[in-house]
Amino acid sequence: MSSAVLQGVTGDKLEMIAEQLVRARLAGQSLLQYPGAVPASLEDAYRIQDHAINRFPDSVVGWKVARIGAQWSPQYAEERLVGPVFQRNLHVARPGQVIDFPVFEGGFAAVEAEIVLRVNEDAPANKFAWSIDEAAELVRSFHLGVETAGSPLATLNDLGPGAIVGDFGNNWGVVVGSMVGEWRSIEEIIALSFIDDALCGRGTAFIRQGALGALAFALGKCAQRGRPLRAGDVISTGAITGVHDIKIGQQSRHVFEGCGEIECRAVRGTKYQAEQR
Repeated sequence: MSSAVLQGVTGDKLEMIAEQLVRARLAGQSLLQYPGAVPASLEDAYRIQDHAINRFPDSVVGWKVARIGAQWSPQYAEERLVGPVFQRNLHVARPGQVIDFPVFEGGFAAVEAEIVLRVNEDAPANKFAWSIDEAAELVRSFHLGVETAGSPLATLNDLGPGAIVGDFGNNWGVVVGSMVGEWRSIEEIIALSFIDDALCGRGTAFIRQGALGALAFALGKCAQRGRPLRAGDVISTGAITGVHDIKIGQQSRHVFEGCGEIECRAVRGTKYQAEQR
């Protein structure tokens, strides 16, 4: 099938795309090409995501948030996007522990140092716009974290937000690390990322505009979609040091200066088995 941008798409075609993306993820298999035409609008992309979530046999326990690059903004006119995090792919890292996370052999895999926020109560279902200060009041805890990005399609990021949103926001897990207790007094955190001990990225997390701004966006966007945030949800708030490709067997280390670090290792993915609750 073509990866041309889709115009005037029908609901059946969107559902077909969602079905094939979910089927590949559940089987742990890669895709050679996008299964249809890339949605021309975020509205259609989120319709694919909704179909995919409804088909996926696991519980949504949070959301990843990422910025939409400036090169895509004329077509996809929102500053950020969201994708679901599922129960089985939520990992809690203890000090000194290396977290194994699954990747699709032949697909896309990357690690991103991030700030992860946990929500303290159910958000109102009818509140669609949030200020940063309002969002801050819903933070139960503030954590160091890593998003383990992943897709059966190796070229997903190259196709842009229309493809990324529909395929769960290119997410395949979140690692929740140490809690930062006095986060309200911190303006920024410097982070460094290493893969197999080689420095691959350095950046600064700005707490208000970055982490809390991402939470405010997720609160509004998820409510608009009829999926308001719930108590206990984790929100992975965007890459600090960049998006770093990783291969099966490689290990990454993410250092948050003055706060702690997280270590992860990419392992070959298998068929998806949801956590028993």
